Amino acid sequence: MRKFDTKVQYLKYKVLREVAKQAWDDTLQENLIDIPKIIVPGKKPTMRCCVYKERAILAERVKIAMGGNKKNPNVIEVIDIACDECPMGGYEVTNACRGCLAHRCEDACRFGAITFDENHVAHIDKSKCKECGSCSKVCPYSAIHNYRRPCETACKIKAISMGEEKQARIDNNKCISCGACVYACPFGAINDKSFILNVIDMLKGSHGNQNYKIYAIVAPSISSQFSYAKLGQVITGLHKLGFHTVIEAALGADMVAQDESRELVEEGFLTSSCCPAFVSYIEKTFPELKQFVSHNLSPMAVIAKYVKEHEENCRTVFIGPCTAKKMEVQREDVKAYVDAVLTFEELQALFDSREIDLTSLDEGLLDNASYFGRIFARSGGLADAVAEAIKEQNLEFMLKPCVCDGIEQCKVALMQKKAGKLQANFIEGMACTGGCIGGAGCLTHGEKNKADVDSYGREALEKTILDAVSVLK
Repeated sequence: MRKFDTKVQYLKYKVLREVAKQAWDDTLQENLIDIPKIIVPGKKPTMRCCVYKERAILAERVKIAMGGNKKNPNVIEVIDIACDECPMGGYEVTNACRGCLAHRCEDACRFGAITFDENHVAHIDKSKCKECGSCSKVCPYSAIHNYRRPCETACKIKAISMGEEKQARIDNNKCISCGACVYACPFGAINDKSFILNVIDMLKGSHGNQNYKIYAIVAPSISSQFSYAKLGQVITGLHKLGFHTVIEAALGADMVAQDESRELVEEGFLTSSCCPAFVSYIEKTFPELKQFVSHNLSPMAVIAKYVKEHEENCRTVFIGPCTAKKMEVQREDVKAYVDAVLTFEELQALFDSREIDLTSLDEGLLDNASYFGRIFARSGGLADAVAEAIKEQNLEFMLKPCVCDGIEQCKVALMQKKAGKLQANFIEGMACTGGCIGGAGCLTHGEKNKADVDSYGREALEKTILDAVSVLK
């Protein structure tokens, strides 16, 4: 029964599961030091050079599972002691260098970084190299390669650099908390802070004298996760954890599509506001375009706001694939509505910390939203929903969407808009490739996820956005 894409995810899960288990049993503080030994019980290391280093890294993972460094406002953190196995990186001459006489690499380098040994083989002086790539481009043997670290390659906004000790460093002024580096790091040295303890405290408190109801707001991308069980069994599992009601974030997406379409018609041009990483990217890199971001809250915040306004003494927990949501709930216009965020990785750990076997459960029902609300989970779904909302409301407007699948495409569209060259009136921005189904907090990643989301959408009883939203009125 495969639950995760990688062993790094599995390691992260084991730490989360053990922290959660101890928290349920009220033994976390007294057993805190022993958790690394519980995960690696023997004297032989399973992943690192020695068991002592392995446990030291696990101790840092435990801290992140418990909320991480409170002084760091970012939800993405680097474990320095775990970030020491990658090569220094940058341009290097490989053994494909033939020691040719042309020395085109030397001529192309404007910084004097190329030298040659007695065999005419090229060498790069790292202290002089500016990593412009000119030498690599002209080498006739393609012998000069750029060995970038996986986290740097994954971060398309260049928020990651190397510190003095060569560990990864995250520039919080650039970082949009998308988590691409988290998923890409093959050593698990970059992690997203977990607030699983906050959720456990809420669930335990709801059964005590505080007596409040907890709503689980699940992202539509859940349809492509927990592939070893049925979606209805996952819903029942959430109830067994202690959630009073499970509701679709996709219903919030229906509400957003309806309101955003009207705003678009009124303004003439908009960018979407559903992806918090995309919104953060605009605010940090294209602040002059911030005026065009839709004033609508995200589907998560919209449906949570509705719940809080119609249900006294309740709590809301969003469950989805997105690490950036953990930053979104800290925003002033959102934090009053959403009390905590869990990723699908964390939800799996929560289930197993209570020994809940999803496959043995009866199937619960989850049916709040329309097809169009549910397909928000994949790239292009938001634009399709806005087009449908325009049609259903009989609005006079010719939609010309620019669907951006991943932050690189977002960058291109925003640069075109800034230069006045964009031939579109609506930008759907998704920071993760594939949309939410490509989020760093997913259990599994892949093309199959898109088909699962579309299939899930077609199962919706409500066939129009108006039908779905009318239930709330």
